[in-house]
Amino acid sequence: MNDLHATFAAPAREALPRLTPAERQVVEHELREMERQGRDGGRLLDGLRKVAAQVPQRLYADSAEVLLRMHEIAGSGNLQSNLSSLALVRACFAHGLVDEGGGGAAGGADGSGDGTGDGPAELVVGRGHIAPAFYAEHYVRGTLPFAPLTTLHQGGLTGVVHRDLGFRATMRYSLGVGVAQAVSLAWELARGGSDRKVVCLAGDGELHEGAAFEALRFAHDAGLTNLLLVVDANGKGIEPLARPLNTAYLSAYLGTLVEVDGCDDGAVEAALGELLARPGPAALVCRTRKGDHSFKPADAGAARPAPGRPVSFASTAGRMLGAHRERTGRELAVFTPDMAARFGLGGHVPYTNTGLAETLTVGMTLSLPDHLTKVVATDAMYYMDSLSMLTEATTSVRNLLVLAGRSWGAWGGAHNATNLLGLLLHTRVYEPVTAAEFQACLDRLARDPATTHVVSMIDAAFEPPARDCSADIDGGVWLTPPGEGPDAVDATVVTFGYAGVLVEAANRDVGLPHLHCAALDPRLDPAGLDVLARSRRILSVEYNGAGSGFGERLRARHLLPVEVHAVRRDIATRVHRHQLPLHGMSPGALRERLAGLLENREGSGHAPAYA
Repeated sequence: MNDLHATFAAPAREALPRLTPAERQVVEHELREMERQGRDGGRLLDGLRKVAAQVPQRLYADSAEVLLRMHEIAGSGNLQSNLSSLALVRACFAHGLVDEGGGGAAGGADGSGDGTGDGPAELVVGRGHIAPAFYAEHYVRGTLPFAPLTTLHQGGLTGVVHRDLGFRATMRYSLGVGVAQAVSLAWELARGGSDRKVVCLAGDGELHEGAAFEALRFAHDAGLTNLLLVVDANGKGIEPLARPLNTAYLSAYLGTLVEVDGCDDGAVEAALGELLARPGPAALVCRTRKGDHSFKPADAGAARPAPGRPVSFASTAGRMLGAHRERTGRELAVFTPDMAARFGLGGHVPYTNTGLAETLTVGMTLSLPDHLTKVVATDAMYYMDSLSMLTEATTSVRNLLVLAGRSWGAWGGAHNATNLLGLLLHTRVYEPVTAAEFQACLDRLARDPATTHVVSMIDAAFEPPARDCSADIDGGVWLTPPGEGPDAVDATVVTFGYAGVLVEAANRDVGLPHLHCAALDPRLDPAGLDVLARSRRILSVEYNGAGSGFGERLRARHLLPVEVHAVRRDIATRVHRHQLPLHGMSPGALRERLAGLLENREGSGHAPAYA
C-alpha cells in the first residue's frame, strides 16, 4: 500500500529550514498534493510521478545542480560518485533504458523481474550509490517531485538503488553483485531464446571484487552475446586505485571494447547507442573524474568537532592499533578493502589496500607467519561476501583480528550478521566502546592466537562510559551497581557493546542495576550471575540482531528470564540519529522501556523473550 505523505512528509518538513524560500514553497505544495492523494495500491514511483505532474514547477534545469542541492540539504552522501556517472545516467535516459512512466521503460522496474520491458535493453545498476543521479535526472525531466529529494539519507529517499524507485534490483551488501545480477539476467534471456541485451552500469573499483571477475568469466564461458558492460573508470574507489583499469581482460571476456571521455555527454550517448545496436557482447569504458568520496559541505571546516568532543569510534582504530604496536612491539600486517579512512589507518599504521576485494582481503592473511598480528579492517557488509574465506582463516590463521565497521542497528543490514561471525569456528566476537576495551581485545588475541577475534567498530561518535570491561574483556562490569543485601533484585538491565552507552544515558534517571558486556558471548562471574538469578525481570538491550544473539545466549546458557530489546529487522537507509528512534534505542524510548521493568506484572519470573 503506497502512502507518499506518510513516507516523505516528516523528513521533508524537517529539512524545511535548510531550503531556499522557493524550495520551501514547492515542497509544501507537493506535500499537500501527497496528502490529497492518500493511500493507493500503486507503485511508489507512480505515485511520485502523479505529484510531479500536479506540481510541474521545476526549480532547476541541470541535474548536476540538483545533485549538489540534494547533498547540501542532506549534509552527507556521495556527490562525486554521482557526478562521475552523471553522463552515463543521462545516456541511459536518452536511450530509453530508464522507466519514465511512458511505456518505454526497461523491464522489471516494478519488481516483477520478468525481463520483458519495452525499452531497447534491460538496465542493471551495479554501481548502487549512484541512485541520486537517477533521481536528479528524473526531476529535471519532470517525472519526480522535489520534496523526496530533500529527504535523501534522512528517512525518506534511499541513497542506493531500490526496486520501489524504478531500479531492477535493490542493492544489498556487495557492490560487485550488480555484475552478477546482469550476467544472471543475460543468461536467463539467452536461455529463453531472446537476444535482448542487458546493460550493466559498474565502476572500476567495483570490478575489483571477486564476484565481478567470476561473473564475467562465466559470461564468456557460457557464450553470452547479450551483455553490455558500461564502466565508470574514474581511478578511485574511496582511495585512489593502485593502477588504472586493466581493459585487456574486459576485451578478452567481452570482445568489443570502446573507450570514451565519460565527461562528454554526447560522446557517451553516441557510444552507448552504437553498442546497443551492434550484435554481440561489449564493454564501454567511460574515463571520468571523481573528487573526494564523501560529501563535505562548504562550511564543513567551521563545523568540525571542537577539541575534546567525541569522534567516530571506528575512526580511532588506526590510532589504537598504532598505540598497541608501540606498547607491545608486535608487528602488524593490516589489510583493508578501501576502508582505511573509515578506520583512521593513515599516519598510524602501515596498511595494504586491496581495493574492494573483500575475499582477497581475508585471503591475504592465509600464508603469513604465525607471529604476525593480521588485521582485516573491513566494512560490516563486505565480510558477508567472504564468509567461506573467513571460515578458512579462522581454522588455519593465528593472530587474526577482524575489524568490522558497523553502522546503524545491525551489521550490514542482516539482523543476524553479528551472530553469524559468532558461530564460526574458533571465533570470539567483541564490541568495545572504550580504547581500554579495544586494547584488551588485542591483548586477549596475543594470549589466545588460535582464536580469531572479531571486533565490531561502531561508526558513531559517543562519550565512553565511566567504567568498562577492560579488566575482564570476557566478563561484565556494573555501570550502575546493584544494591547490597540478600533481598531479590527487582529488575536488571544487561547490555552488549554500544547498547551499553545508550542505556547508561537513559538509565541515569531510572537507576536500574546495569551490567555492561563487551563480549557477544560473555562468561559472567558467579557474583554477577547471582544478581541476575535473583532478579524478577532482566532486560537485555543490544543494538544488533536479536535472533540467536546476546540476550538469547544468556537465556539458553544460564536459564535466566531474559527479555530482549534489540533490532528486529534489516536496517533502513537512514542516518544514525534516525536509526535510534526507529529501533527504540533513543534515550527517551530506552528510559521508558527501563521504567516499565519496575511495573508490577502478574506472572513475574516467566517473562517473554521479546516484550
